[in-house]
Amino acid sequence: MFAEQRHQAIIQKINHEKSIKASDLIELFGVSFETVRRDLEHLEKAGYLKRVHGGAILKEWDYREEIPMTVREKVHLDGKNELSEIAARYVTEGQSIALDVSTTNTQFVKALKKKIERLTIITNSLPIANELVHMPGYTIILIGGVIRNEEQGMIGDLAEEFASRFHADLFFMSMSGVTLTEGVTDYGLGEVQMKKIMLKNAKRTIALADSSKFEAVSLIKVCGCAEIERFVTDSNIDPAIVNKYKKHGVEIVYK
Repeated sequence: MFAEQRHQAIIQKINHEKSIKASDLIELFGVSFETVRRDLEHLEKAGYLKRVHGGAILKEWDYREEIPMTVREKVHLDGKNELSEIAARYVTEGQSIALDVSTTNTQFVKALKKKIERLTIITNSLPIANELVHMPGYTIILIGGVIRNEEQGMIGDLAEEFASRFHADLFFMSMSGVTLTEGVTDYGLGEVQMKKIMLKNAKRTIALADSSKFEAVSLIKVCGCAEIERFVTDSNIDPAIVNKYKKHGVEIVYK
């Protein structure tokens, strides 16, 4: 097994189990302690985990600290793929779709392009544009502006002015957290401003969030839950949370 394959396996294992023992990894991969040590050291530097005596634990992030995109794109991947298949049901041929920059929306368009042949896509995300550029029936409107390198997305005054010109049938909004009291929250002033513009200019808004985002609060409020038509998540969502939100008139779809 190559190092990259081991790294992916370790990431999936620690996200699921929250902690791992070095001895278990040695047995699982059939490698030496030094190899496992180097793997854990590499993943710690990349921000996926924190090494402890005898193994590693899942890194706990402060709510004020934005998780790097390179980490987010590999975390909760099964959940993102699952919710993407569900969310694609709400899209019909020929619609105009607004998509903010996020790893969740990048996964979503992979599901979307398998089911829908004609769309107009409005986005400030380079990864999303790159994912869809070879779809002949898709018109891609890439919002211009200053690239935030870490997120590979366009933000700033130029991007906001550009985005304000376009109206969409549907806006698929990503987020870092949502609660009934605080509403939808996220990181990054530039990203939040883009979400608010897309929200204002869309006829309908559907929020995409894997189950880990519920009952979590991030740095900046985007909007209240009442401004979202429905939330789409994965089947790992706690049924008690679904019922709690439903009692307050908030729909969560997970199957």
